[in-house]
Amino acid sequence: MAKDKKLVEAITSMEDDFAQWYTDVVKKADLMDYTSVKGCMVLKPAGYALWENIQKEADARFKATGVENVYLPMFIPESLLQKEKDHVEGFAPEVAWVTHGGLEPLQERLCVRPTSETLFCDFYAKEIQSYRDLPKVYNQWCSVVRWEKETRPFLRSREFLWQEGHTAHATAEEAEERTELMLNLYADFCEEVLAIPVIRGRKTEKEKFAGAEATYTIEALMHDGKALQSGTSHNFGDGFAKAFNIQYTDKDNKLQYVHQTSWGISTRLIGGIIMVHGDNSGLVLPPRIAPVQVMIIPIAQHKEGVLETAAKLKEALADFRVKVDDSEKSPGWKFSEAEMRGIPVRIEIGPKDIEANQAVIVRRDTREKQIVSLDELKAQVANTLETMQKDMLERARAHRDKHTYIAKNYEEFKETVAHKPGFVKAMWCGDQACEDKIKEETTATARCMPFEQEKISDVCVCCGKPAKAMVYWGKAY
Repeated sequence: MAKDKKLVEAITSMEDDFAQWYTDVVKKADLMDYTSVKGCMVLKPAGYALWENIQKEADARFKATGVENVYLPMFIPESLLQKEKDHVEGFAPEVAWVTHGGLEPLQERLCVRPTSETLFCDFYAKEIQSYRDLPKVYNQWCSVVRWEKETRPFLRSREFLWQEGHTAHATAEEAEERTELMLNLYADFCEEVLAIPVIRGRKTEKEKFAGAEATYTIEALMHDGKALQSGTSHNFGDGFAKAFNIQYTDKDNKLQYVHQTSWGISTRLIGGIIMVHGDNSGLVLPPRIAPVQVMIIPIAQHKEGVLETAAKLKEALADFRVKVDDSEKSPGWKFSEAEMRGIPVRIEIGPKDIEANQAVIVRRDTREKQIVSLDELKAQVANTLETMQKDMLERARAHRDKHTYIAKNYEEFKETVAHKPGFVKAMWCGDQACEDKIKEETTATARCMPFEQEKISDVCVCCGKPAKAMVYWGKAY
């Protein structure tokens, strides 16, 4: 048993050191590894399988709204990046530059894409001529590079995987409709698939995407009370179109500028899954996203008929993502490993179980055990996975709500931020000076102005002037 305990003992308790707990889980669950390039990581099979499932589920939802996938180059000429002033200023500190092709210096530096607005704009300027060419509703799955000073696996790395949608529309109304559609699609995806409840809202001017007219966001609360921006959708208006001269001839044969949007999610969602659902034994994966939903663990597998029965169970459960752990490790070690990896359902089957025509089902989140007849196993597994998915969302929502506070004055606000990790709902006058003061004095930032507004008071929590909006504030990753 000492060996069985070793796996879990290698994880720092989240109550003792949440940051170290996170790193331990990422490593012990074998999701990633560090590389010789500082700030870049190897996505190992268990980690990449999570991204594949996110990609598969999200991509199907995108396509149901008319999205088509494309792929654009990873290099952006410096002159192209310079075309939209606010945009380039927003990304300049994080840009990686290519200066040589082989041994020859390049005539013009190439930026390794931190995002692809400029490339899509250059493409759309040639692709769009008439109203008949609109809308363009394109997306690409790719990697981007941002030269971050401080990195953390999945949450912030110098190269990461994501999708970036870039659309062009004939009218401002169509662009706004697409911007909101994708934001709500992200929110539904997080809640229905990842079991992560989110707040939907608009970013302040200070926090919006560089070059956008408006940025909408979904904000999730992690177990340690910090916020995680989990997806964003931007309405660019016609600003980029004017910078890149993207025009079309309308039905009256008049030239008009297109209206554009951009929207994205990334591998930081994997970090969100870990920090919302994980515990001191490792990962806890929502069934709908788990690469392996069911792990069958044969007990006393050296005895006659045990491995054969396990193989038959796997065949019977083929509708699920199922594996058999027939390695030579001890059953206790296999249990700990399945828990560490967050596999939603574990099935234990041994000689006595076979004799009694039964198996033991164990839920990862609650560790609840059930003895189930083999004849009813498939139905019970389906029921357990569905129940677990719903329970995980409700548990995460209850945690978020319990750690969401209200502050009506600045002293109360500062006291709450300092001693109660979580979201703080408070009124704001709309002045960036108050936003800056709050960040400087508390390190909390405006996470979003939620679509569902509440009137907590009539005045700004910071300056006491008339309030314009209720804002979710919090410390964030």
